[in-house]
Amino acid sequence: MPLEIPEVVIDRLPVYYRLLARLSYEGRAVVSSQELGEELGVTPAQIRKDLSYFGRFGKQGRGYSVPRLTEELRVILGLDTRWSVVVVGIGRLGRAIASYPGFEDQGFDIVALYDADRKVIGTEVAGVVVRDSGHLEDDLRQRPADIAVVAVPSTIAQEIADRLVHGGVRAILNYAPTRVVVPAGVELRHINPVLFLQSMTYHLKRTANRNLRAPEPLPRRDPSAEARPA
Repeated sequence: MPLEIPEVVIDRLPVYYRLLARLSYEGRAVVSSQELGEELGVTPAQIRKDLSYFGRFGKQGRGYSVPRLTEELRVILGLDTRWSVVVVGIGRLGRAIASYPGFEDQGFDIVALYDADRKVIGTEVAGVVVRDSGHLEDDLRQRPADIAVVAVPSTIAQEIADRLVHGGVRAILNYAPTRVVVPAGVELRHINPVLFLQSMTYHLKRTANRNLRAPEPLPRRDPSAEARPA
């Protein structure tokens, strides 16, 4: 039976990879779990435990080879492969995602864009022509995609997710402000920036309230004590 790797560990791997890729670019040859932990705010023991799910990469007292560990994580994360991505919903958010230049360098190729708005269909974003979302399933059957980014209104998010699944997509990144359901075997991630902002404002408000509290009163001094000779 294959080892079950906790999802939280998988979520940390891209963070490790990003740091290691930077260190590799800077010419670092070796790094310790202590140094990685200090950079990322994770305990060295946690880093060693996370990496141990995938093999033994370092030597006691010598640390990790930066080039080797970077390449190992690159393969584990599937970044040694090109992945085709479609974006559904070319409003402001979808257009920003489709225009982001960093995806290609990381192995993600945006191959198709879809929208239902006649004013948007036929326009071009970052060199890709927006197609009618009515052709979504047919297009996917002819030209399969690995990943879909959903940036549509919440009222149609589930419908779009269903159509993507029927078209053979097995990984969906949902930016719509609602939860969608997919069958087992389809990877699904929800991203709602507003929820993250709201959690941040909660902490900001708590900090502000603490700062507005009246200062603690100083201990009362006995004036007569100051007049007494030492």
